[in-house]
Amino acid sequence: MQIKTMKIILNNKKININSKDINIENVLLKFVKNQNEIIAYKINGELFDLSNYIKINENDRIELIDKNSDEAKAIYNHSGAHLLAHAVHRLYPTALFAIGPNIETGFYYDIDFVDNVLSENDFSKIEKEMQKIANEKIKIERKIISKQEANNIFKNNKYKLELIKQIKEDISIYKQNDFVDLCIGPHVPNTSFLKHFKILSLSGSYWQGNSLNKQLTRIYGIVARDDIELKKYLDLIEKQKEINHKKIGKNLQLFMFSEYGPGLPFWLPNGIILKNELKKFWIDIHKKYGYSFIETPIILSKQLWLTSGHWRNYKKNMYLSKVEKEKYAIKPMNCPGCILVYKNAQHSYKELPIKLGELGLVHRHEASGALNGLFRVREFTQDDAHIFCSSDQLEQEIIEIIEIFNKIYSLFNLNYHIEISTRPDKYIGDIKSWNKSEQILKEACKKFNKKIVINNGGGAFYGPKIDFKLKDSMERTWQCGTIQLDMNLPKIFDLYYINKKNERVTPIMLHRAAFGSIERFIGIILEHFNGILPLWLAPEQVRILTVNNQHIKYAENFLDSLKKKNIRATIDFENSLSYRLKKSQVNKIPYTIVIGNNEISNNSITYRMYSKTEQFSIYQNKFIKMIVNNIKKKK
Repeated sequence: MQIKTMKIILNNKKININSKDINIENVLLKFVKNQNEIIAYKINGELFDLSNYIKINENDRIELIDKNSDEAKAIYNHSGAHLLAHAVHRLYPTALFAIGPNIETGFYYDIDFVDNVLSENDFSKIEKEMQKIANEKIKIERKIISKQEANNIFKNNKYKLELIKQIKEDISIYKQNDFVDLCIGPHVPNTSFLKHFKILSLSGSYWQGNSLNKQLTRIYGIVARDDIELKKYLDLIEKQKEINHKKIGKNLQLFMFSEYGPGLPFWLPNGIILKNELKKFWIDIHKKYGYSFIETPIILSKQLWLTSGHWRNYKKNMYLSKVEKEKYAIKPMNCPGCILVYKNAQHSYKELPIKLGELGLVHRHEASGALNGLFRVREFTQDDAHIFCSSDQLEQEIIEIIEIFNKIYSLFNLNYHIEISTRPDKYIGDIKSWNKSEQILKEACKKFNKKIVINNGGGAFYGPKIDFKLKDSMERTWQCGTIQLDMNLPKIFDLYYINKKNERVTPIMLHRAAFGSIERFIGIILEHFNGILPLWLAPEQVRILTVNNQHIKYAENFLDSLKKKNIRATIDFENSLSYRLKKSQVNKIPYTIVIGNNEISNNSITYRMYSKTEQFSIYQNKFIKMIVNNIKKKK
């Protein structure tokens, strides 16, 4: 078949060329004035780098990726990992390379230095070599080879050989002069694109996240497109260090960790208030949408996890025990327990949808090297809900879930985009059901004015899903909310409802969570707000300061008035007034009240809001009314 035209989209303008099998770089030579602005391209939404030769069909849509686009950031950082590895390869020839992906904050590479021990003192030496390689303008070339060829190339690297074993098809490698890496790409065209970089830090990391394996050296770095962007990144990283949620949690006395239980958070009195207020908010908003609430056991028989498939696929992350010689497991997720609740009674189509929410405590065995404050723990509370509905109710239920998520994220000033993950290569069920389900997800998401990204092939084997990617005040992206359509578990557990014709019908099951986990979400908002929590969430909402001891009685009476309205308040009369004012700011108290002679004579109080210098005098009852109203409206 002769292909007459190829459609290339460049700056939203169509370019038609006559060709059947072309090198994309030849297209750039012909049509792009500044070739250094283009680093990659898409065919029908799939990303490739310029070293790829492509075969096209008549209706293929080609998009050229500009170096200033959002997608380019990941390509730059992934290429930066190779630049780092190339420099290390030259400086430490015996080093063995494991993996080097791009991440939200740049990139890292896990390296076994074998005969050497790396320290931060070596950064400047490595950076100097990286700069040298960047200046050499070495072409970064992609090649597809067989597994046998790959095994021969990497025969002295046990980490690469282990990765090659896991690959079933032909293998993609990237070569830049004297350095070759196992990688699927994409990458920038040559090393001259990578002149603006910084090595950030290093840490230990067990190979494959398993503490039984050797600990590798993980080197973190970042690549920018110019010096201005690099400075912006580095300033942001410094700011992120200051707003670390572990530091905030310690300063505000919210939570702690102990060597007697790594990855198991201890919640202090202030933290329990915060956690409970978040739970109460979650329950209240779901009540309005007709959810019922359940609680399922924290430990259940092995037989349940065998039936659900978790024993086969998740056993290494489960904590196991024995009860009267029978094996049990502490639940790593709530789904099977919720299914047993549904199965407890027969259901009619008239009852659907059935919406069951559970703030379930789960445990997962995470590698010690992966633990990170509240972001990665071994015990956490999932804000789970499972919806059982008919196929004709599916779209409306998904729309309603997104409405709930939208209200929650908006309250915390968290913007987000939606990612829809479609059918993977390995799946259960028939293609018609998948196609219909995916279309329903897409149509439901279109009703909201949010950016939608399609992750082709990224769905679970039992159904497609929607993930909600949140962006915080530090421009970091967090995956919190999820909606998963399950075509597997209802059949495995023989779930059904009785339809109008008195027939047994398998319901559709939706798994969904807004926070993802209470603990992780608390970590996110602590950093998002830099510890300055909204009034309704603040463990201590009002702090009363007296000018001297003569004013304590008046302050205590006012404190009683606040507590009668369930306002969380305390009195501080130790040390000087200036010291106490400063302490209240350090503790990030939303409202600080000062009481002296004038306030007593006028039956009033003087208040100052956190981080503000203005002071306001107001009658006691008006202040209480204002606070109650602000808490109610969650201002």
